[in-house]
Parts: sequence; structure tokens; C-alpha cells
Amino acid sequence: MFQKFIVDKEFHNSRLDRWFKVNVLNIPQSLIEKIIRKKKIKVNKKRTKTSYRVQTKDIIEVFNLTKLKSNKKDKKTNKYKPALKEKKKYDDFVIEDNDNFIVINKPPGIPVQGGTKSFRNIIDTLRHTKYFDNSKPYIVHRLDKETSGVLIIAKNREYAQLFTSLFRIRKIHKTYLALIYGHLESNKNTLEDNLVYIEKNKKINQKAISHLKVLKTFENHSLVELNPITGRKHQLRIQLYKRGNPIIGDKKYFLREYSKTKLKNKNLMLHAYKIKFMINNIKFNYKAEYSSEFHDFIKQKNLNFF
Repeated sequence: MFQKFIVDKEFHNSRLDRWFKVNVLNIPQSLIEKIIRKKKIKVNKKRTKTSYRVQTKDIIEVFNLTKLKSNKKDKKTNKYKPALKEKKKYDDFVIEDNDNFIVINKPPGIPVQGGTKSFRNIIDTLRHTKYFDNSKPYIVHRLDKETSGVLIIAKNREYAQLFTSLFRIRKIHKTYLALIYGHLESNKNTLEDNLVYIEKNKKINQKAISHLKVLKTFENHSLVELNPITGRKHQLRIQLYKRGNPIIGDKKYFLREYSKTKLKNKNLMLHAYKIKFMINNIKFNYKAEYSSEFHDFIKQKNLNFF
């Protein structure tokens, strides 16, 4: 049995998977993709794909939603439950905490949400802290598991919808810092690429745009500032890799010519440094200090730019 939903104008042009998480059921990305692949989610009575951009008044049908909710309830006992020591660590990560959202400095090596390959995660840990005693966490954007830095998590559906809308219309501005191999031809540049992703055995092309500024150059590497305009999967990592300047510590997008260099690190040298936006004519601007892993690497290699 299909249950019908109508897309509100606030979610116009949002990705289907993100709309689903906020409006229907907050389940892992892998499960949403599986449901769509098995034709259990339809848009206007037609089969669709995860990356589909929903439109105002689209009719979305979800098959057997009651069973999905039941399965989610049954699996709650399997969610990650952090120890007291780990929960206390998050006091050091919190940058902002109010009634509607929390901003944290995400540590590297921990995924935002649990999945088939990840048990320990940010959301399930926060769920058990004092910051969510009377609410539940809503994911409004992501950072890769390996990436550190500023991360916003909503505390209620209203602000989850608001942030989703602000990200969609590109009213939230993010700044990243990355330590990359090699040097770039220009100190300022706009990176524009058509990135290719495989979804359901089909190639999907998505345009990616980022602004880049070189902050400092060293003998064989550079420190750069990055401002992504679009929000594609692994966008910054792929764009730098395509130009022959992969991020130090990137095990997925790397070049063999750098495999023997002494400048290697087990952690990805990509940090979400700042985020800014406006709500009700009030400006919000948050900055996340470098992670200890970032600091240790810089100190170890005698790279003085702090």
C-alpha cells in the first residue's frame, strides 16, 4: 500500500533523498537508495532516482511506510550507544547551542550518520547527550567521514526544513581549508567541472563550481581556501584531484606520483573552517578551529602557517 505526500514549496528543487529524510523518515542513505531502487518510492506515479529534484506539488508515494517505520523501531536497539567518556568529549566540540540548532567542530574519522560500514557516528552520539534531551537531531548537511570542521544539526523539523531550503538556494556559505600536493598556476581561480557519478548503472553528469584561493605555498605543496558553490559528493576532493593537486591524506583520490613523497598523512587534510548564513535578518557566522590531527601534522612537517 502506497502512502501519498505532496511536496511543499519550501522544498522545491531539493533532492528526493533529502526531502525524504526530513518529511517522511530519517533513515540511512543506503536504505533510501535501496527503497528507490526497488521502486518503493514513486514521484507522480513514475519510477525515479535518488538525485531527482522534487518540485512543488509533486505527489510522492511511499510503499509500505508502516513496515519501514516498524523496522526502524525494531532496529533502535542496534544503534550506537556511546560511553559516558565519549559523550563528555562533545562538550569540547560544541561551537553553538540554542533551542533550534547546534553547531559542532566535527572530528575527523567519524561519519555524520551510521551506515552499513559505520556503527559509531556523530548523530547517534549527540542523540545521547544533554544537547538533545528534549529533541532529536536532524541532519541538514554533511561532511565526509574523513573531513573535520563546522557542522550544523537542527533540533526540530521547522529548522531542518529552513536549513534545507537555505542550502538549496545557496544562502549558506562554507569555507574550507586544504593542504594539497604541488602548486597551482593561479592564486585565485574558479573551478568548474562536470562530475560523473554512477547511479543504477547509469552515468549522471553534475556541474560542480568552487572558488579557490592560494593562501601559502611551500616547496612541494600549498595551503588553499575553498568555497564550494554547488554541493556535489566529494566535490572539492575530485576537483583538486582532476587538476593534479590531490589533498594530502586522500586515499580515494590520489596520484601515484605522490605515493613516495615524505609528505604523507593518514588523515585527510581537509577542514570545514567557516560557515555563515542569515535567518530573520540576523547574521550567523561560525568558525571551527583546526583539529588536533591537522595541528599535529603541521607541527611534524614544520609547516608554519598558523
